[in-house]
Amino acid sequence: MSIDKKYVDQILKVSEKAALASSYLVGKKDKIAADQAAVDAMRSELNRIDMNGEVVIGEGSLDEAPMLYTGEKLGNKKGPYFDIAVDPLEGTNFAANNLPGATSVIAIAEKGNLLNAPETYMNKIATGPIEKGLIDLDFPLEKNVTNLADFLNKDVSSLTACILDRQRHKKIIDELKQLNINIKLITDGDVLGALYVTNPKYNVDIFLGIGGGPEGVLTASALDSFGCHFQCRFIFDNDKDIKEANKMGITDLNKKYELNEIIKGDSIFCSTGITSSDMLSGVEINDNKYTTETLVTHKSLKFKETIKRTNLIEE
Repeated sequence: MSIDKKYVDQILKVSEKAALASSYLVGKKDKIAADQAAVDAMRSELNRIDMNGEVVIGEGSLDEAPMLYTGEKLGNKKGPYFDIAVDPLEGTNFAANNLPGATSVIAIAEKGNLLNAPETYMNKIATGPIEKGLIDLDFPLEKNVTNLADFLNKDVSSLTACILDRQRHKKIIDELKQLNINIKLITDGDVLGALYVTNPKYNVDIFLGIGGGPEGVLTASALDSFGCHFQCRFIFDNDKDIKEANKMGITDLNKKYELNEIIKGDSIFCSTGITSSDMLSGVEINDNKYTTETLVTHKSLKFKETIKRTNLIEE
């Protein structure tokens, strides 16, 4: 089944309102306050929508997140049943320090169609649309980039890989350098980092490395609409995470997930810029109006657009 296209505008409004709320705290050196502002605005807007929504990717458990926690019910209980994945402020450090790349992100799918990911890390790899079996998490890095270069009819040295700048990635980064591959290092925001593979204009051929599990599910929604390749594997290295995974029905702790196992059926994805980046302009406020730019996808309608619009600031 397809999600009614009327929800595109409503979910777009949700991410816009969260971005606006957080924008007032950009550069204030308080990432917690900036995140809470986005959470509050997003929750308020979601509860206006005709739906029976449940958060499957949220800000944590009930004890850790008073709003938008995993399992929270949202909407006015008058419409279809949706799974909801949210990251009200992706890139909290970016917002706190007025750096590029802070966004507000949300995805919805029909009930049961979004993977309920535990709050743990996952190993990820993403590219644009490719032939099946060409790129795999279990292949050596050199094999993946060689296969990708052949498929794209490029030299390996002309490829660009995006990866989080973390100590845990030192071995991968060193190998990328040895292979003479261009490297785009990002300090935070691995949702946006993975989305660079969706369009050649961003000049990123492959995204890889270890990042947040919940962010991986959010990313999958957009990548699915673009027909991209994405694989991931959760990393369980403590008893707490293993118990949480078991509660969610995850018994194979070493399972490699394909894109169609992370998100099924139709979905809507929105990412609104809070501070400007290569992909999205940040929130601009002039008098009683604000302008936002949002990447919006609706899989069933093959809708993939970056929408810039100006709204009145509600009193």
